[in-house]
Amino acid sequence: MSKNVVIIGGGIIGLCSAYFLHKEGHQVTVVDQSNLNSGASYVNAGYLSPSHIIPLSAPGVMKKGLKWMFNSSSPLYIKPRLNLDFLKWAWAFNKSCNADHVTRSAPVIRDIAVLSQKLFDEIKSTEKFTAHYEKKGLFMLCQTQKMLDEELKLAEMATVLGLEAKGVTPSEIKELEPNVEIDTIGGAYFKCDHHTTPHEFMKDMKDYLHKAGVTFYLNEKVEDLVVEKQNIKALKTNKQTITVDEVVLSAGSWSSLLSKKLGLKLLLQAGKGYRINTERNTGITIPAILVEAKAAVTPMHGFTRFAGTMEIAGINHNINKVRVEAIANAANRYYPTVELTHLEKERAECGLRPVSPDGLPYIGKSTRCSNLTIAAGHAMMGWSMSTASGLLVSEIISNKKTSLNINAFHPDRRF
Repeated sequence: MSKNVVIIGGGIIGLCSAYFLHKEGHQVTVVDQSNLNSGASYVNAGYLSPSHIIPLSAPGVMKKGLKWMFNSSSPLYIKPRLNLDFLKWAWAFNKSCNADHVTRSAPVIRDIAVLSQKLFDEIKSTEKFTAHYEKKGLFMLCQTQKMLDEELKLAEMATVLGLEAKGVTPSEIKELEPNVEIDTIGGAYFKCDHHTTPHEFMKDMKDYLHKAGVTFYLNEKVEDLVVEKQNIKALKTNKQTITVDEVVLSAGSWSSLLSKKLGLKLLLQAGKGYRINTERNTGITIPAILVEAKAAVTPMHGFTRFAGTMEIAGINHNINKVRVEAIANAANRYYPTVELTHLEKERAECGLRPVSPDGLPYIGKSTRCSNLTIAAGHAMMGWSMSTASGLLVSEIISNKKTSLNINAFHPDRRF
């Protein structure tokens, strides 16, 4: 039965949800407070990465976070503040930083990321999208023996989970990436990973949805919900009232603010990430994570992107030049012939990634509301989990059996 579905949030998760809901025959409307041309969906590293099987909340991360708290250039910067939502999130995050959580989460992350790759392929082929998309794998480049040992263990773990991964020596890295100097003692190579140019895929998807008849209300903010007996009847924006049958909450880092109106305590913090682009030829053809620096490198269509850092400091789009400089310095340490210019650094942009305490997204319906489906909290894996998340949202609203077991993603789960 066709339903009137309104999606709050037009990032990659919202658009993929709109795509699959439209395919199911639903009437779809997307509401977004922006013009759909900026944010995390546009400035991310573009990875479709089953290799990222370790959630952000892993053993030792909180300890590192406390150590780095007073270093604004650190890979993970958690700004201390007396805010109840932040303190609840930090407590739950700390509880999740254990080995058992990693063991339980790794297969779940693998499954949704692998499904997303498959769906990305299908969408691009079926709809004849022209967005850049390559399957060249991903390097994990190390400069210290400690991190190399950890990455080799991770590659072994990934192999056990059925992913194509192996350790690589400097000479093997040179053979695969011959046109740029790399300062590394070795690393891991995840052949299972793919990469894209995000804004191109976003454009293809928006163009498709417009032509398909999906309604877009842009520069329009949802300010309130009309609720009767745990059922959303309408959304009130700053411009109009929109009646609904079903609502999808995929508003990224803003999702927890709206969920409060339903009495749902969705623990989320905004994790700011930065990107620097250079259109000069770097010689880099294979994406890489610069392990010690926690920075990412992606050869995109017409430029190379250097991205990274996780800054938990509230919802804001302030550019911290110290963190931008840290990414640029990391690029030069690992690729000595690559030096980003002052102008390239000045043009850096940021995006806010919605981070749950356990590093897993919220996908599903809360018992708080019968016609609300949540799809948020994907942290650094939003792009990697996007198409599968959209499919799952569509299956939930269409009352179909989901393609994956989504118990681990339940919005009401306890931490």
